[in-house]
Amino acid sequence: MTNSEIEGKAAFDHIRYAQLWEDADILTAAMGDCSGRTLVSICSAGDNALAMLVLDPAKVVVVDLSPAQIACLKLRIAAYSTLTHAEFLELMGARASAQRKALLARVVAALDPETQAFWTALATDVARFGAGGVGKFERYFRIFRTWFLPLVHSRATRDDIFVPRDRQGRQDFFDTRFNTWRWRVLLNVFFSRFVMGRMGRDKAFFDHVDGSPAQHVARRIHHAAVQTVPSENPYLHWIIKGTHGAALPMAWRAENFDVIRERCARIEIRPGSLEAFIKTGELAHGFNLSDIFEYMSPPVFAQVYDSILGAAAPGARLVYWNMMAPRRVPAHLSARVTRLRKLEDDLKSRDKAFFYSDFVIEEVVG
Repeated sequence: MTNSEIEGKAAFDHIRYAQLWEDADILTAAMGDCSGRTLVSICSAGDNALAMLVLDPAKVVVVDLSPAQIACLKLRIAAYSTLTHAEFLELMGARASAQRKALLARVVAALDPETQAFWTALATDVARFGAGGVGKFERYFRIFRTWFLPLVHSRATRDDIFVPRDRQGRQDFFDTRFNTWRWRVLLNVFFSRFVMGRMGRDKAFFDHVDGSPAQHVARRIHHAAVQTVPSENPYLHWIIKGTHGAALPMAWRAENFDVIRERCARIEIRPGSLEAFIKTGELAHGFNLSDIFEYMSPPVFAQVYDSILGAAAPGARLVYWNMMAPRRVPAHLSARVTRLRKLEDDLKSRDKAFFYSDFVIEEVVG
């Protein structure tokens, strides 16, 4: 099998992630100096590829196996050029809105017919949830937020999660008001491998994972609630509230909106796996690899990693996350990269997208 091993196991005809659940702040900090250089990014919903434009690269080559995920990026590119920042937030679902259908109609008018038809078919859902709320993963959290969370925590408790506190205050709140026995039961049921496989992530994504997803989620919730500041966490706010609060993901912030809009032409979309870039013979100076290695068997991971090194310029950085399946440079290739351990540890402690157990930065030896 090649780096598209997952292609034969999971469906890619629907939106799996309608927004990025990986923190672009730590991603861009991990990339280093990228000015005037070529970067490669897994698409997912497109937010992090767009955030990478803030680094002033010559271009960002975006690849993805899923036409639905590429449609998410195309919608965003059109939205940056068509809408004001406030309208963009309404369309995406970060803010309440009564005009999303009208905003969507304005944006899709600039898209190719196929992508236009894709989003027009989703207009009713976009109007209800925002374009950033119509994926399978977001629907999973919507069910959790609407039907299950109120059974274990009152509205007052849910609101109080986002009251600013110091670290000891956050620990006390977690211990005395949040981490109740009802909460722990809910975690064990709703974040079980069975339920997550049916309603959240595709069950094929757990093929190379050991251990309990519920226990993993419990550890990461503690990190989000205590180690980081919930009031500054847009991802946690969406899970609990269904919109973003005062904090926004990097690509959605007002201070980055105009820069991204002006540089959207530097995005180059290449549908397919990473081979869509690697086979061209081009060299890149940075790779946002999301968590794609998690879905690969160790032998396929080693093969793919080797092929990426062949497309990496000296000094290029490979940046990726692990959720539950541990992946780092294969032992037989370790002499070809340097692990940036100090930077990893610093950024990992600040990761607001709290699902991931590890954040990896490996730099190609020059």
